[in-house]
Amino acid sequence: MELNSVITCPICQHKQAEVMPTDSCQFFYKCLECGTVLKPKAGDCCVFCSYGTVPCPPIQANKSCCK
Repeated sequence: MELNSVITCPICQHKQAEVMPTDSCQFFYKCLECGTVLKPKAGDCCVFCSYGTVPCPPIQANKSCCK
């Protein structure tokens, strides 16, 4: 299972490597460059599934995310 993901801000395109939590979902993420607070896109469970290079651990394991 991959725990490292790079989040890309859709506003300023800043990329930031982050380690995903394994025991919870991350619903909000503040861009370190422009300060935009990212939220999951409709249908996604967390910011890593919406803006990351790797989906969150529960999705990788084919489990329900954040339930």
